[in-house]
Amino acid sequence: MSAESATAGYPADLLSLVDDYLAALDFGADRRATRLTEAMRYSLLAGGKRIRPVLTLATARGRGAEPPVVLPTAAALELIHTYSLIHDDLPAIDDDTLRRGRPTCHVAYGEDVAILAGDGLFAEAFNLVLARQSGRPDVVLAALAEIAAATGVQGMVGGQYMDVAGEAADDDDLRTVHALKTGRLIGAAVVCGALLSGAEDVEPYRAFAAELGLLFQIVDDILDETGAVDELGKSVGKDRAMAKVTYVSRFGMERASALADEAKARAQELLGALPGDNADLAAVTRFIHSRRR
Repeated sequence: MSAESATAGYPADLLSLVDDYLAALDFGADRRATRLTEAMRYSLLAGGKRIRPVLTLATARGRGAEPPVVLPTAAALELIHTYSLIHDDLPAIDDDTLRRGRPTCHVAYGEDVAILAGDGLFAEAFNLVLARQSGRPDVVLAALAEIAAATGVQGMVGGQYMDVAGEAADDDDLRTVHALKTGRLIGAAVVCGALLSGAEDVEPYRAFAAELGLLFQIVDDILDETGAVDELGKSVGKDRAMAKVTYVSRFGMERASALADEAKARAQELLGALPGDNADLAAVTRFIHSRRR
């Protein structure tokens, strides 16, 4: 499948819902913090396919819920993802100068402001769920707990540390690092959509999301070797330049591509066992597998 045909099936209406919601967010800051909120919005509104919030909306719609009902939580996940990108791009970590086709936040606003912009987005994400997400309090708290666990030491931050510390000594380590760094937030997006739309058993959704997260990371590693800057909107070849262990460096390009195909097949199989109409989730899965490949 070509990247163009995969993108054609992407749930554009859900993407539009997310973009409009994010654009309307007002962080309500004191005028003396205007430059900070400008930096937050600079990175937040830089575009992209909004995969994580779209997954939340798609999961909820697949279960028969109206997508706008879960928009606050979906948007919160994008705030957290954006915070992680701002901090990952800093000179102390990946030292990237390009993100989504424009200068990274620290290049545009300085390292001090970029650090605070990331911090602000992370805090505002939790504020957004607490202030705006409707639903039974225990369900909203369960969604928040899912997000908190996915972003902490047992999730995204822990995985990022293992990555920069070079802790992927073998194949199991490699999968663990990326399951935490990338997969946990993708998992939270799907699980939160299921929780907030009334699912009592979220483990089948978690299993599907785990394969989707693996697929995303393998494709990301491939694109770091084969992608074009003008298409991806970010630097390429960084992993190799920093001697990071990736699916490509560990297994080679041919095997990494085969592993992506296998992860896609497993994700599709698990998706087929979920209740409801999951055409949107299927479309996102196809997009992740075929993006810019």
